[in-house]
Amino acid sequence: MSHRPERLAEAIKKEMSDLLLNELKDPRVGFATITGVDVSRDLKYAKIYVSVLGNHEQRGDTMVALTKAQGFIRTELGRRIRLRHVPEISFKLDESLDHGVRVMELLDEVKGKNV
Repeated sequence: MSHRPERLAEAIKKEMSDLLLNELKDPRVGFATITGVDVSRDLKYAKIYVSVLGNHEQRGDTMVALTKAQGFIRTELGRRIRLRHVPEISFKLDESLDHGVRVMELLDEVKGKNV
């Protein structure tokens, strides 16, 4: 078994974080964080999970901006990582942080009732 998909996923995550911080000038991209990258075994597809701080509208705007910038991002990833074939990228909104916050609120509510 090859570790190449995992290594490529980590390289994409690192470079995407840098791209978000330094290269993307779109004002719709708010406080976004790359939380994970899944690369297929054949290295043709990559899902990039993005967590966005803000309300529902700001999250939608950020996802639209990232989707519109896919070509630029893919080109930059290919240039930075130096791949012969750059994977097709897609962005997925990562709502796991929201889920965790909701679980903590429910636990606090249950703890408050038991006291």
